[in-house]
Amino acid sequence: MTVVEEAGLGRVGIWTASLDAVAPAAGAEIAAELEEQGWGTLWFGEAYGREAFSQAGLLLAATSRMRVATGIATIWARDAVAANAASRTLSAAYGGRFTLGLGVSHRPLVERVRGGSYGKPVAAMREYLTAMAGATFYAAEADAPRPPVLIAALGPRMLETARELADGSHPYLVTPAQTAEVRAALGPDKIVAVELGAVLTKDRETALRRAHAHLDIYTGLPNYRNNWLRGGFDETDLVRGGSDRLAESLVAWGDETAILDRVREHLDAGADHVCVQALMESPFEVPTEPWRELAPALTDA
Repeated sequence: MTVVEEAGLGRVGIWTASLDAVAPAAGAEIAAELEEQGWGTLWFGEAYGREAFSQAGLLLAATSRMRVATGIATIWARDAVAANAASRTLSAAYGGRFTLGLGVSHRPLVERVRGGSYGKPVAAMREYLTAMAGATFYAAEADAPRPPVLIAALGPRMLETARELADGSHPYLVTPAQTAEVRAALGPDKIVAVELGAVLTKDRETALRRAHAHLDIYTGLPNYRNNWLRGGFDETDLVRGGSDRLAESLVAWGDETAILDRVREHLDAGADHVCVQALMESPFEVPTEPWRELAPALTDA
């Protein structure tokens, strides 16, 4: 069985920040409904909401089949030994349904929000992954398989790190052409799990408004800006919130069929899994109706 098959992510999943805005009990009910709708994996980030492993435990406890993945847990929030122990504990407790996505986050979040020091990203990630792999101070389930580890890799050196030291990559805000580049960089035996923003509407004005709002913070972050410049965009596309060209390249919109087509573009480009982030007027508005409407088309992609 390949690493991709063992991961069991399914072809299409959900990515959302909205569960940080609801009480744990409500989040559990939402996760259980998503599982019933047939989504393969539920992804969430770690920036200004709940601690990642605590949130994963809540969501895993509320479900019985769907995988839960961090997209991403920041390496600056805990040391590698703690991340190894936490991820292996969740995997053992919940039937191997946990996937660990790790990332270096961004300087403002690390230094202004956490009060930490943002080191050299590639070197820090390589050191972290090496320390995780070498962590031996863990007696429980010592012989159980470790959960898959994906990293948020965009640039060439971080992709090299994903190929050498992780099970794959979790690209965020990329075009299908960039997904193809990630696949080429990682080779055939690594996991490529791509995030795709989507607005379920036939109204272009609504779609662009939500896409620009979604991109507002990211267009100020060097990691993403540099990756878009490598991907063929220019400075005119990187105004705050992004140009219309950038927005429509990164965020799908339309009816279920149109969004399914965009999902398939990433799958055809080499993604093993696409996690769809349904965009609302606020990132903390739970997109209950879009999930219900998209599920019949996307969960069979």
